[in-house]
Amino acid sequence: MKHLFISFALLLTSALSHAQTADEIVKNAYSAVGGDKWNTVQNMKMSANVDAGGGMKIPIEVVSMNDGKTYTKINFQGQNIFQNVFDGTTLWSTNFMTQKAEKAEKDETENMKRSAKEFPNALFSAAKLGYKVELVGEEKVDGVDCFKLKLDKKTHLVEGKEEANIEYYYVDKESFAILMVESEMTSGEMKGKLAQTKYSDYQEVNGVYIAYSMISGVKDGASQTITFDKIELNTSIDTKLFKFPK
Repeated sequence: MKHLFISFALLLTSALSHAQTADEIVKNAYSAVGGDKWNTVQNMKMSANVDAGGGMKIPIEVVSMNDGKTYTKINFQGQNIFQNVFDGTTLWSTNFMTQKAEKAEKDETENMKRSAKEFPNALFSAAKLGYKVELVGEEKVDGVDCFKLKLDKKTHLVEGKEEANIEYYYVDKESFAILMVESEMTSGEMKGKLAQTKYSDYQEVNGVYIAYSMISGVKDGASQTITFDKIELNTSIDTKLFKFPK
């Protein structure tokens, strides 16, 4: 019995020594998608044709800069409609009805400023931004065993008040690819529900790996699949497109 206890203790000690910490999981996930090669990425342009039903495809272009500037351009019936455009100071979008540019509310703009340095994502930027990462368990995502990480970011504004800003990252235990991100909706009709984005079809682009397919929506609710046809890094970007039209 004594020898059996010693053997069990040694096995337990060995298992614990190989247990992953939250920091190790983040480090492995970062390495899996290119690691410090991301430091050479100044911008990213992602192009897709979104299925709008009835055989109609809507071209979209999503641009992200490493300094936080971003825009989504939708080409609808020959018109360019801009959404979530941020130039570092002003957040704005095109009104679908009037086709005029409108500035976002104060809270939305402030929250965008706070997240501006999270490129390429908040998890990989957590250490430098002072965010807290915690391993809270293991769960399956579409049958794949994943680590579940809780990311406690800088608070954000909700109706003028500072509120907790939590995201959950699900990391494949084998490949260390991020398969899903969840966050609680804190305003609007969907308040209290979980926003959910699933990532798949990771492909290599200039030495880093990026998901070419995304399913975004509400957990156990409606969702939209976007499959990108082309992703470019460090490409020519017309910076005038970020500016709020006069």
